[in-house]
Amino acid sequence: MKNRFKGTKGTIILIVLVFLVVSYYYYLSNKTNPDKSEEDIKISSAQEIMLANYKINYPPTPKEVVKEFLYISKVLHNEKLSDDEIEKVAIKIRELYDDEFIANKSQDEYIKDLKSEIATFRDNDYAITNYYTSASTDVVYDTVDGYDFAKLYGTFSIRAGGKAQLLQEVFLLRKDNDGHWKIYGWQPVESSDE
Repeated sequence: MKNRFKGTKGTIILIVLVFLVVSYYYYLSNKTNPDKSEEDIKISSAQEIMLANYKINYPPTPKEVVKEFLYISKVLHNEKLSDDEIEKVAIKIRELYDDEFIANKSQDEYIKDLKSEIATFRDNDYAITNYYTSASTDVVYDTVDGYDFAKLYGTFSIRAGGKAQLLQEVFLLRKDNDGHWKIYGWQPVESSDE
């Protein structure tokens, strides 16, 4: 009898162990991996720009403002965005502009002109390959009529067909009442014939 009891006891223990192993395997195989879920959720560059909160996290220096402008310009011109995305990114980039600069063109006109510029850029098979700004030490500061201004350069590397070219622009920024540097305007740098 004792042998039979040990056998039944052993069988019950074996069944319980098999049940526990199968249950644990089932639990692990059906468990959602939170790290994997986070990796699967990727946002586009345009979405990243639209989510930026400049009220809380505004670029702190003139160089960083121009760098942000160049980055957004690259996204607008290089990525295939829907009309809705272009409009939302255009509204976001205008947050970097000085109020006087914004007053020169309505939002609708600005978006219309931007879409036209992007279409021309793509029709000519251009792509912005890189961008950079002046070194922080090369930013020129000045005060005019009680306003603080900063001047610096921004450069796009553009691939046109199979050729590379540089487009350099000079940016003028003005500090607003909140202490933020806003883009007051920009223009292409004239190449000098030496």
